[in-house]
Amino acid sequence: MTFVVGLTGGIGSGKSAAAEEFARLGATVVDTDAIAHELTHAGGAAIAEVRRLFGDAYIDATGAMDRARVRELVFTNPDAKKKLEALLHPLIRAESQRRINSSKGAYVVHVVPLLVESRDYRGRVDRVLVIDCPEQAQLARVRRRSDLSEQQVHSIIAAQVPREERLAAADDIIDNGGSLDALRRQVRALHQRYLALAGQK
Repeated sequence: MTFVVGLTGGIGSGKSAAAEEFARLGATVVDTDAIAHELTHAGGAAIAEVRRLFGDAYIDATGAMDRARVRELVFTNPDAKKKLEALLHPLIRAESQRRINSSKGAYVVHVVPLLVESRDYRGRVDRVLVIDCPEQAQLARVRRRSDLSEQQVHSIIAAQVPREERLAAADDIIDNGGSLDALRRQVRALHQRYLALAGQK
């Protein structure tokens, strides 16, 4: 059985930076956000159903899902959010499992932003790794990399599980309130721990 680390954290906490470092060290990274993008790109497996559920207005000129419009819709319409999740979550989970099963690394880092929100998450991973940072750092990072307003970022943070609940679910925690070098040092230490744990499975 493949040893699987579930990597999670709030928006802007630094999940991607941590995952990149794990990948550089030789872990196999399976990222649910990347899979969701593939499914909703032009020609992606979910596009026909997105069009059927929400209409042509939610498909952009390239034939991909219009992520900004869909984000706006699901934040204001709980029914639309349920429909989108019912479509995407099973597809993402199936593709994630396929990639985990075929992975060649010593262990898998499975990046799942809403891991703790999933009812059965403990059965899907061997360890839960939470990337944590203060909310102000989250806000600054997301504003730097996207066109979301401060209010939109606050809304996203509020919609995710509280920081305390995420930390309570963690087996391991990376404090990403500091520099990228500090993050990488913590990843390197955990990489050694995970190699040892993976060898025991």
